[in-house]
Amino acid sequence: MDMSSALMRDWARRLLAVEAASQSATGAHVHEAVRVCEKLQISLTRFAGSDGFTSLLRRALALACSDVPSLQIVKLKPDGSLEGCEVLAVSVTNGGPEAAVAITAHLLGLLETFIGAPLTLKLVREAWSDAPLDEQHSRNRG
Repeated sequence: MDMSSALMRDWARRLLAVEAASQSATGAHVHEAVRVCEKLQISLTRFAGSDGFTSLLRRALALACSDVPSLQIVKLKPDGSLEGCEVLAVSVTNGGPEAAVAITAHLLGLLETFIGAPLTLKLVREAWSDAPLDEQHSRNRG
């Protein structure tokens, strides 16, 4: 695994943890990977349009399926939302936690590839202004 991939996995875990904590506080019953993607969808749609976001998420899901084969049950709906993550969440033996990390990390990794680390961090910061991300590493890379 290259450094970029390791960084994106770390960011993904942090964002998922933030969403899991906020889910506990609000009592919402939506998988944190779905909520991360929904929040990113807002920032990314302003930046790349809804088709751009959907294309990135479709590719991220395809890449994540090679890492976690059980993700094949997750589908991308026409509105750019994910369907089926809840099934994985209840099945720890089917790669549930790693599935969420894989989707999120690949989405962030694709963003970094296309627009660079500084702009990726800016878009992530729009959605999570106080999420603990390694900004110093991003500055060194960008």
